[in-house]
Amino acid sequence: MAHFDNHGLSLSTASDVAAAHYRDGVALMLAAWPGAGEDLDAAIAADPDSALAHAARARLHAMHAQLVEARARIAVAQEKVTAAHSEREASHVDVLALAVNGKSQEALKAALAHADRWPRDTLILSLPIGAFGLFAFSGMVEHNQAKVDLCERHAAHFADDDWWFLTYRGWSLAENGEVARGRAMLERAIELRRQNANCAHALAHAMFEAGANHEAEALIAGWLPEYDRSGILHGHIAWHAALAALERGDADTALAIYDGTVRHSVSLGTPINIVSDAASLLWRLQAYGHAVPEGLWEDAADYARRVFPKPGHAFVDPHMALLEAATGDRAALGRRLTALDELVAKGAIGAGAIVPAIGRAALAFAEGDYAGCVHILEPMTVDFARIGGSNAQREVIEDTLLVALMRAGEVQKARALLDRRLHRRPSPRDTRWLTGLAA
Repeated sequence: MAHFDNHGLSLSTASDVAAAHYRDGVALMLAAWPGAGEDLDAAIAADPDSALAHAARARLHAMHAQLVEARARIAVAQEKVTAAHSEREASHVDVLALAVNGKSQEALKAALAHADRWPRDTLILSLPIGAFGLFAFSGMVEHNQAKVDLCERHAAHFADDDWWFLTYRGWSLAENGEVARGRAMLERAIELRRQNANCAHALAHAMFEAGANHEAEALIAGWLPEYDRSGILHGHIAWHAALAALERGDADTALAIYDGTVRHSVSLGTPINIVSDAASLLWRLQAYGHAVPEGLWEDAADYARRVFPKPGHAFVDPHMALLEAATGDRAALGRRLTALDELVAKGAIGAGAIVPAIGRAALAFAEGDYAGCVHILEPMTVDFARIGGSNAQREVIEDTLLVALMRAGEVQKARALLDRRLHRRPSPRDTRWLTGLAA
């Protein structure tokens, strides 16, 4: 009996049980829902020679930042590929091997070529898209447009009720400025599969882009209790609620969410989300004029140092720099900036000079040198996107520039930046700031 995946692509296994668990495990992984590991393990137990089940398990390990386990498992997947496997399956394993082993540029090129031949291979198509996908971490400025282009190129291959494709097409559109169109797709996707954390997350982003903060808070309050705390995005989706609270000036609610759901001692998310969420939320609180309770900065910085002991990640390092600047750890920040300058000079960081520049701007801001902060960041605004992540995550950099402009007395420039931001998305906070500047 022939077996197929969730999108009709053949699977080289003789086991009904393995095929069923593989389909379920991949679906759960693409929804960021708990249980994927158990299903994939069951698929492997039913058919130890299933190269795709081993490869999917490697991908799941990588998503959870379990790199040793991911690389060991993808090596097994490569060993299991035989002449009995199709060309598509062999290519699938090869692409995931590049991604799992940190060969990001090669993985991106291979994933795009694979998707052109087999666009319905969703596990591979998922690699370039998303806030932490291969496009986002490629160092390119226009990665939001690249994600849209990829989705639009292959849209004809997916049905109108494909919850996974609707999720990522909708999110890509919303991040790239087509907010209403993207949000409509996301709302349809979550109707089709409510147990889809990637969609709830993407919908929170779409609401952020629309300035619909009350709707975002209501969405998260109604949906998050259905998502087990072991879910990879649980703490990060809560972070979106904290961000929405800050938008309306409610620092107490933002801090309560942080303390109960987001900080490292309570979150079961991945280190990259835990560190970036903590650094950006606390930095925003302080920059917006709210007090950060004693010990929170140091607690976040101690955790960040443990999980990211070495510099070299274009998205992580700016957030590490925020923590080091806020805690006054000039020595650590100085070492980071020196290392980053060397890596940039070698071409080892695709995002380039913006990465150490954000660190230097953060230090200037923390030390009250607002003109110096502006001097560093203002000429590089187009490069902010190079560090990857989402619009909502990167806005902390633009917020730093904006507050520095206001505190440096650059009123006209601050107004111009606020006007541009309000044109892109309504924001109660930006409206308050603009009103204050006009007074």
